[in-house]
Amino acid sequence: MPDDRMIGKMGRVSGRIRPGAIGEVMVPVRGGTEHFHAYAADNGEEIPTGERIVVVEYHPPRTVVVTRM
Repeated sequence: MPDDRMIGKMGRVSGRIRPGAIGEVMVPVRGGTEHFHAYAADNGEEIPTGERIVVVEYHPPRTVVVTRM
């Protein structure tokens, strides 16, 4: 999937994102919803499970950088 199609996508945290640790998000893509590994754009931020997010960077094939909505 091209970077420009992932950036700006909205989703939800499915595995808490913590400083220095990888989390997990669910993002709607290709007609369904898929899991991606996720880091917070602000390295010191914790984003809890269930929080709505926006993808700000995409690192193929399965990693995104996100921020809270």
